[in-house]
Amino acid sequence: MKWIGRRQSDNVEDRRGMSGGGKTIVGGGIIGIIILLINAFGGENAQMITPILEQFNQLQTTQTESRPLTEEEKKLGEFPKVVLKDTEVVWAKIFEENNMEYIKPKMVLFTNSVETACGGASSASGPFYCPEDQKVYMDLAFFDELQTKFGASGGDFATAYVIAHEIGHHIQTLLGTSAKMRQAQQGKNEAEANKLSVALELQADFYAGVWAKHNQENLDIGDIDEALSAAQAVGDDAIQKRMQGHIVPESFTHGTSEQRKYWFMKGYNTGDIHQGNTFSKLN
Repeated sequence: MKWIGRRQSDNVEDRRGMSGGGKTIVGGGIIGIIILLINAFGGENAQMITPILEQFNQLQTTQTESRPLTEEEKKLGEFPKVVLKDTEVVWAKIFEENNMEYIKPKMVLFTNSVETACGGASSASGPFYCPEDQKVYMDLAFFDELQTKFGASGGDFATAYVIAHEIGHHIQTLLGTSAKMRQAQQGKNEAEANKLSVALELQADFYAGVWAKHNQENLDIGDIDEALSAAQAVGDDAIQKRMQGHIVPESFTHGTSEQRKYWFMKGYNTGDIHQGNTFSKLN
């Protein structure tokens, strides 16, 4: 991808070099005991303990230590900032063409662990989007794992695809799709709820393809192949086969490798946000 020297987004919070992960709780040992009591007894006792928890919650404070980023870390952080800027430009234009206003998300770069409006998370979660604060969270170490652990071919556009996918979830939040999906999951059994989750994830892949279509001027030969390699690597079937030696389709939450590649390419080939109704394709 052609990115060196290009514009970078200002909507990036770089928390790399920060330790402590954000909020910590004074008197954590006591809180741990209270939580243990809730888990053990629950019910009315849990209701009695709740006011105590609220009092301790007021003692929350933010304790972080920071260090300057190395030159290598600074350089590594430039690429996602360029990609985020590209998504801002493309989606603002598409929304305007459809008589809507695009609200830009933020991206948070972190190391090891992070606190979000959706709760705490570790690097093991992989890149994710939190609809509560409309932020994309990324530990850039994931993109090394994409090759070494998941078997993707690598390349900068594999990273761009993952970022664009998470921005796809932001699009779903703005359009109300995510809220409708969560509502539709209510009362469903696990297998049925998982199908809805798969449809949501595949639509995010579709939106990533739409973005790539509208960003063609900045693509290099081979970039789409890199994206497809990443999509292949993170398919539910590919991950399950690698991790446990067999696949369990009813437990899929993101879609198969073929599904993920198909919907990314549909977005890329059409460039039309109205062609991505993955929910109509549910079995």
